[in-house]
Amino acid sequence: MGYPTKIQLIKRAKSEQWYVNFPAAVAQAIEFQQGEVVEWIIDDHQRLVLQRSEKATEGLKKKLPPKT
Repeated sequence: MGYPTKIQLIKRAKSEQWYVNFPAAVAQAIEFQQGEVVEWIIDDHQRLVLQRSEKATEGLKKKLPPKT
């Protein structure tokens, strides 16, 4: 099941900011913490990969498979 999400753009006189909001159900399933820093990786023109640091995933309830 997917969660459709709109991309938001805020234009200012000298800059612009793009926003992607996560639905609460997605953020809770991923177990995000407030203020957590993540990294976006551009896979191709259809996929963005959101990567967490190793430290952020150490204490998760659901253990992630080991990296290969």
